[in-house]
Amino acid sequence: MSNLTYENKREELQTYFDRTAKDKWVALTSNTPVSRIRETVRKGREEMRNTLLEWLPEDLTGARILDAGCGTGMLAIEAAKRGADVLAIDISPELVKEAKKRMPTKLSKGSVEFLAGDMLDPAHGDFDFIVAMDSFIHYPLPEIMKLLEELGPRAKQNMSFTFAPSTPALEVMKAAGKLFPRNDRSPAIEPVKERKMVDAIAESEILRGEGFNSFRMRKVSTAFYKSQALELKRS
Repeated sequence: MSNLTYENKREELQTYFDRTAKDKWVALTSNTPVSRIRETVRKGREEMRNTLLEWLPEDLTGARILDAGCGTGMLAIEAAKRGADVLAIDISPELVKEAKKRMPTKLSKGSVEFLAGDMLDPAHGDFDFIVAMDSFIHYPLPEIMKLLEELGPRAKQNMSFTFAPSTPALEVMKAAGKLFPRNDRSPAIEPVKERKMVDAIAESEILRGEGFNSFRMRKVSTAFYKSQALELKRS
């Protein structure tokens, strides 16, 4: 997928997670005590991760899964415990290193391969399921659709992802954020209206051609974490 917006954003995100936010992200995704604000984010992410895992079959024996944007590997490891062979990929080599440290020494069923790289690389092959938790939240709707249309044909069954749902408060925060230099602050989140997301998926010739014509959604909202899961199903 040759897209400057996507490539530039990947570079920005890798720099942020590898340099600015690595220690904070490692703490957030562990049992380490964090601030009240970060605790609400932790709880929201846990609920979202559980949602995406619930949408996968309970028995994943023999299934191949792409965890696109795996972070420190929590979802990938849980899927592997249910029998899946997971390719867990992230743009941040530092987070992948942390994920490898957390990998259980022995899994009773499945396997996990952690890899730092591009989730869109066609060399990764096809998968039974593709899951992308909070990997698309920094992209506007047109870029999200390009990601879905690139990944969709490689998902044999379902594809689940999350996006940042548009709310009045988030739109105001986004607008205000443009007035100040970001410096070491986290990369901007791109809120997307639910109706526009649904319409864009319905209008995508690529996704329709692949048989993705039904889906379900679930919104997770805590004080400082707001994300919306959407599952695309092949008919």
